[in-house]
Amino acid sequence: MRLLIVEDEKRLALSLAAGLRAEGFAVDVVHDGLEGLHRAGDGAYDLVVLDIMLPGMNGYRVCAALRAAGHDVPILMLTAKDGEYDEAEGLDTGADDYLTKPFSYVVLVARVKALLRRRGRTAAPVLRAGALAVDTASRRVLRDGAEVGLTAKEFSVLEQLALRPGEVVSKAEILEHVWDFAYEGDPNIVEVYVSALRRKLGAGTIRTVRGAGYRLEDR
Repeated sequence: MRLLIVEDEKRLALSLAAGLRAEGFAVDVVHDGLEGLHRAGDGAYDLVVLDIMLPGMNGYRVCAALRAAGHDVPILMLTAKDGEYDEAEGLDTGADDYLTKPFSYVVLVARVKALLRRRGRTAAPVLRAGALAVDTASRRVLRDGAEVGLTAKEFSVLEQLALRPGEVVSKAEILEHVWDFAYEGDPNIVEVYVSALRRKLGAGTIRTVRGAGYRLEDR
């Protein structure tokens, strides 16, 4: 899952991003409302964490503009403001949930996961490929009915492959959805995680298609 944080308090934004990455999400961070609108409008995100008091364009306007353009990405609004009228205004512009600062990080993560689960009800929560069952809600993987322990990053890489079993998924596509846009490390990091998955799931589970990417076998 890829998240976008639009928050001008840089320390808070970076802290939230670090915590959410530890939960296995790919997270991008911007600090301006106009840039947030531009990035969220690209449609590459599964959820947007959106502050209200932003330079360039406030969160209410960003949210309203996204909804007017037909984007249905879940939006969790953050604000230092308080009161039922502020919350009502946020929800009226199309936000899916609302969290007032200061807030508990544990609560924020719970809200994020709840919104993602709610959106995922329209799709199969368990992805299947051959002997594998990838439960996207509980983030558990079963092979022939036995659970396989994966790290958060390993699960995220496998999830990208399981979304398209039998199809070739490029290294660039995996990087885009599992790592954030600011990642400047070695793109061969994908091969490291694919190798780890092969050790845990079986050597023939993931095939390398030379020059194209990887394919999760669906038989």
